[in-house]
Amino acid sequence: MSELAILGGPKLRTTPYPAWPVWDQRDVDAVSAVVKSGRWGGYPYPGPKTAELARKFADLQGGGYAVPMANGTVTMEVALRAADVGWGDEVIVPAYTFQATASAPMAAGAIPVIVDIDRQSYCMDVAAAARAVTPKTRAIIPVHLGAGMCDMDAIMALAAKYHLIVIEDCAHAHGAKWNGAGAGTIGHFGSFSLQSSKTLTAGEGGILLCQTPELAAKAAAIIDCGRPHALGGGAEDYSREFQVGGNFRLSELAAALALVGLERFPAQAQQREEMAAYMDESLSEIKGVRLLKRDPRHTTRSFYRYIFAVDPEKFGLEHDLLCGALQAEGVDCWVGYEAMNNYSLFQPQKSKLAVPSAFPQYFDFTNMVLPEAEHACEHAAVWLDEAIFRSGQSGVDDAAAAIKKIQQHAAELNAAGEILRDRHGA
Repeated sequence: MSELAILGGPKLRTTPYPAWPVWDQRDVDAVSAVVKSGRWGGYPYPGPKTAELARKFADLQGGGYAVPMANGTVTMEVALRAADVGWGDEVIVPAYTFQATASAPMAAGAIPVIVDIDRQSYCMDVAAAARAVTPKTRAIIPVHLGAGMCDMDAIMALAAKYHLIVIEDCAHAHGAKWNGAGAGTIGHFGSFSLQSSKTLTAGEGGILLCQTPELAAKAAAIIDCGRPHALGGGAEDYSREFQVGGNFRLSELAAALALVGLERFPAQAQQREEMAAYMDESLSEIKGVRLLKRDPRHTTRSFYRYIFAVDPEKFGLEHDLLCGALQAEGVDCWVGYEAMNNYSLFQPQKSKLAVPSAFPQYFDFTNMVLPEAEHACEHAAVWLDEAIFRSGQSGVDDAAAAIKKIQQHAAELNAAGEILRDRHGA
């Protein structure tokens, strides 16, 4: 019998990693109090729980004016609209991210311009972004990916040079800091998700950090059906003008859950960071494993997912076989997003469900070269679940041991590779 669980052998870790989201009686009591109050929804905006969440989240990140809203996708669309970015404008986005980073500009009427990533960090290659700037470029959306942060010094210098709006996609970066400044407070906007898998969650929801009270007021109006709001995104202010908007308000029930999550967040973040440092040491000993580079200016990490890379030749396996085998050993992991130029969503010639475009030249990927994103997505990237880092040293040890075990049996796994890919979708 094989030693590998995926080939019928014994599973290395039989104890499940901790569940997410975490909850206890505080969550039940918080939701119960909102239910009993009779004030469930988001109108008038903001409700008392939503206003409290805005204040406390801005405190957590260390600045900005927070506008909670329905989710962490609409946050980016609202940011663009608040900055008057729209029809025909270009917005630079990285090739390695969830599709929402590119679909949000399209929802605002703008055009996402996709650029490659840096091999060392898997975040946006700022030099590639600079080459993509045209007279139509109005904004740039750097994505802080997994546990990393984009080079915000270089991003802000590029933005200053070409007068660009910067919207930090911080869906993975709650609590992260760059040179001591909180993620989302460096650019003009910071977009955060409160979706179920995020390290601060309300089940669904999002928060937009705005650099100025004027931008926050515009964002608050956009998500509240166009009703004018006071500077900073506070209560309605009918001395100001109406604008085009929709209903993207956050409910009081979701805000109550997020507030309890904020109470737990510092301890959880510290635990993840400590265990990730321990994982760094463990993986640095394995041939063919490369840790993503951490810039010394990235002073506090946040761990939505822990990403590392494998060199298939040196490690002995492609990343899809490694991830399939790790899952079988009881270690939750994923190969990560596909490269943006492979998303059928943006290619009408490939899918009837794709987003139709009046600008087909922007979505002709036949000649688009994104080698670093494609290498990460097709061969190298391994995303480890955050729960591993809430399980103490034994949980991290098990994950590292499983990686070593799989490498030791790489030849056997490669021999069965095509069958496993068909069976497991690896």
